[in-house]
Amino acid sequence: MAGIIIREAFFPGRAPIEAYGNGGFRFADMSHRGSLLCLPSGIHGWEPADANALAESDFERVFAEAGAVELLLVGCGPDLRRLPPALTGSLKAAGIACESMSTGAAVRTYNVLLAEERAVAAALIAVD
Repeated sequence: MAGIIIREAFFPGRAPIEAYGNGGFRFADMSHRGSLLCLPSGIHGWEPADANALAESDFERVFAEAGAVELLLVGCGPDLRRLPPALTGSLKAAGIACESMSTGAAVRTYNVLLAEERAVAAALIAVD
């Protein structure tokens, strides 16, 4: 008997976030526990759980899709946090504007911009 296979969380499409809280998110009639990275290529499970520890390496997938993303919304948990200047500089150099805000505000803004078919991405840290 084979053991449990743990696969990377991935939804191949764009979908609005239906709900957030309790350490996760609901979208496309599914739920995900943990943080999310919503990109044009799909919605990925995302490791970061602390906005104070975000690094450029956490955004490799965003940089890989730079041509398809004009704006990145970063949901920093329950409160607004400033992103490291080196990170925002690297995103700007890649042609991606970046806005940090609370996760709730980022979810709401992402949903509006997604409905407007804008080139938006979101990096959302889960909140309880």
